[in-house]
Amino acid sequence: MVFTISRCETEAQPARGMGGTRWAFRCGSWSPSRREWLWAAQCIQREEKERIGRFVFARDAKAAMAGRLLMRKLACEKMGLPWDEIRLERTAKGKPFLASSSPSFPSHQWAFNISHQGDFAVLAAECGLQVGVDVMKTRQPGRGSVPDFFRIMKRQFTDHEWGVIKGAGSEWTQLDMFHRHWTLKESFIKAIGIGVGFDLHRLEFHVSPMHMQQGCVYRETRMCVDSKENTGWVFEESLLDQDHHVAVALGKAEEGARPTWSEDQGDDNWVSTIPPPQKFTLLTFSDLISRAVPMEDEDTNYWEEFLKKTTEPAS
Repeated sequence: MVFTISRCETEAQPARGMGGTRWAFRCGSWSPSRREWLWAAQCIQREEKERIGRFVFARDAKAAMAGRLLMRKLACEKMGLPWDEIRLERTAKGKPFLASSSPSFPSHQWAFNISHQGDFAVLAAECGLQVGVDVMKTRQPGRGSVPDFFRIMKRQFTDHEWGVIKGAGSEWTQLDMFHRHWTLKESFIKAIGIGVGFDLHRLEFHVSPMHMQQGCVYRETRMCVDSKENTGWVFEESLLDQDHHVAVALGKAEEGARPTWSEDQGDDNWVSTIPPPQKFTLLTFSDLISRAVPMEDEDTNYWEEFLKKTTEPAS
């Protein structure tokens, strides 16, 4: 297999509206004030608010709230939809999509995806492409040793991938390479909208470069499906910080609004037409709600219920 020479890609500034989007919000360190949490709850759909309210842990509630605000911000600022007319729904597989659109920016031309794990919630979006995104924080297994954790996960990776993971160096570096591979697999699964039921062992990633630098975006990694290289997909990789890997899967959009994929190698001619890679822009809470308008009355009990949530699960 032939790979391109590794290089650090820097982002280009896309035209407003039609350009791709890469946003990140540090939800882990967000300690919402009463005013912030109640305002956020007013600016999302009622069923979204109720769903977030059912989370047991504050960490999960904050991440979910950030994800909904990221999607609404995208629809408002990039697709030209009035905030209070945005209607988000989910496919049967649970992938969010827009049920409303603007004549100038039809929602079916856009693909977007969110992920939240560790300290970040992220969103990636493109017009005219399939998109999946995943973020993972490198950390020690909650229980057991690293070798025990790898034994549990053995069936999710190919022999080649395990060779790369276990050959990375120290146990921490091996964990880091493990999470890098995991984000790649999950970004593809999320892009095609299949979710549970896809055998991850069918996917094999040949990562390049072996070591990434924070502040760079890379497109050198290649994917094989059932041992055959599939050139119909491009993968962007970057580090949000030294512990968080993020991967974006980009695929050629087919006719129709729903994600599709082919087991064939694919046509790589389309790759030259995709926009240059972009770095993730780190947003503040003020950025998230800069165009928000309330859709519900203030619910003071929602804040009281939030305060009762446990911060995060015990390790």
